[in-house]
Amino acid sequence: MQTGYYAATAGMVAQFNRMDTIASNLANANTTGYKRDQLITGDFVRLFKEAQSELPIQNQTEAAAQYLNRSLSRVPQITDAYTDQSLGSMQQTGNTFDMALSKEGQFFAVSTPQGVRLTRDGTFTLSDQGKLVNKQGHEVLSTDYFQTKTAITLNPGDSIVTIDKNGQISTNVPGSNQMIANKKILVVEPQNIRMLMKEGDNLYVPDSTDPLTPLADSGSVMQGFTERSNVNAVNEMISLVEANRLVGMYQKAMDTQMNDMNRDAIEKIATTRR
Repeated sequence: MQTGYYAATAGMVAQFNRMDTIASNLANANTTGYKRDQLITGDFVRLFKEAQSELPIQNQTEAAAQYLNRSLSRVPQITDAYTDQSLGSMQQTGNTFDMALSKEGQFFAVSTPQGVRLTRDGTFTLSDQGKLVNKQGHEVLSTDYFQTKTAITLNPGDSIVTIDKNGQISTNVPGSNQMIANKKILVVEPQNIRMLMKEGDNLYVPDSTDPLTPLADSGSVMQGFTERSNVNAVNEMISLVEANRLVGMYQKAMDTQMNDMNRDAIEKIATTRR
C-alpha cells in the first residue's frame, strides 16, 4: 500500500476536525461572552525542526533515524488546540443586571451542582428569591462566598441598583436616594488561563489548584453592557470554505493513489513479455 494514501487520509481527518471547530464557532457567533476555539496543525517541516536532533532510540542508530523519518512522513495532524480569549465588542443593553468585563482574562464566578465555574457571560437576573443568577439559574458568587457561603440577595423592589467598575453593588434606602453598599461581585483572573476547560453553557472549569483569589480592584465591570462573542463570521466562513476545498483535494489524492496508480502498476506487472 502506498504511503501517500495514508498521508492524504491523515490530512483529510485533520481538516474534518478543523471543520467541526469552525462550525462550533459559527454556531456560537451570537452567544454572549463566547470565545472562539482554534486548532494548530503540525506539518512535516515543523515537526522535523523540533525533532531532527532527537531520535526515539537512545543509541542513535541508523534504525532510529529510519523510524523517525517514517514517523514524520505521516503528515498533517492536529498538534494543539486553544481558546482565543481576546475581547469581543461591548453592546449596551441598559438592563440593570447585565454586566460585561472590559479586560481580557477576567471572569465572573457562579456556583453549579458540579462546583464553582467561570464565565464571561454577564447576562444576570434576579430569581424569585431575589438572588442574582445567570441564565441557567446558577448563583453569581460574591467576594466573600468562600467564607460565608451566602448568595448575593437583592430586594426586587429596590428602585436604584448601581454596580461600580469593581463589582461593588449598592442599593438605595427605600424612599430616598441614599445608597448603601451590598455585596461585591466576585471577579477573578485565573493564574493559568490555558488550563481552563470549556464545559458547556458558556462555562469554564477552573484548574483545581487555582485559589480563585478575588480581584480587589478589577476596574473592568460595566453595568448595562454585555460582551459579544469574538467570532468573526466572515473569517470563519472563509476558513470553512478553505477546509472544505482541502478535503476535496485530499480525496482526489486518495483516489489517485488507490485507483489510478494501482491500476497502472497492475497493468504493467501483469504484462507478459516473451
